[in-house]
Amino acid sequence: MATPHNQANFGEIAKTVLMPGDPLRARFIAETFLDDPVQFNSVRGMYGYTGSYNGKKVSVMGSGMGMPSIGIYSYELYKFYGVENIIRIGSAGAYSDTVDLYDVVLATKAFSESSYAWVASKHEGQFTYPSEELNEKLRASAHKLGIDLHEGCIHSSDVFYREGGNDYVKDLLEKGCIAVEMESFALFANAQVLGKKAACLLTISDSFVTHQETTAEERQTSFTNMMKIALEAVEE
Repeated sequence: MATPHNQANFGEIAKTVLMPGDPLRARFIAETFLDDPVQFNSVRGMYGYTGSYNGKKVSVMGSGMGMPSIGIYSYELYKFYGVENIIRIGSAGAYSDTVDLYDVVLATKAFSESSYAWVASKHEGQFTYPSEELNEKLRASAHKLGIDLHEGCIHSSDVFYREGGNDYVKDLLEKGCIAVEMESFALFANAQVLGKKAACLLTISDSFVTHQETTAEERQTSFTNMMKIALEAVEE
């Protein structure tokens, strides 16, 4: 049963999907970590694959950039493909000096100025929340692998380029936001309204504090700690 954005048939996608923003990162994960990966989607270049990791069936699929994009793909996975868990694995910019380049961050909630959740499901408020059950599995996975895991509130922004400087960052730090990305608020909102589970792991790719940044190739292939934590947390 295909959708307008996914050519997969029901049953070709696992119950748990790892969802990077970049479809090329999805391909990298499938080719690097999964046994016998099979591509189930290439519509609009949004690659999706299903394979196994340590004998457990798992899928990985790109989400694209921004809340409208992850909103479409995650909704279809939850609603039409029987997916129960989506773990976003993305990049983020550090607002706080408590996190450095390549640190892995687990989102404990997402703050946004976006109207996405209200328009989609009449969700009130500027915060959405991940599944605590999934977060516990990710904490356990990080501990098992010996990888340090930072935790905190994430700012999900609709805007990548802002005029007027970075004065707004102070207000977001006061709200508890330690880093910024563009998707988790919508993912958490979709999971909540559909009775599913979602979580978000992020690797710091650039910093508003130090002004360091990674390259596009590094973001595609070097964020392996985050990928390993998510894969080890998968349970069928």
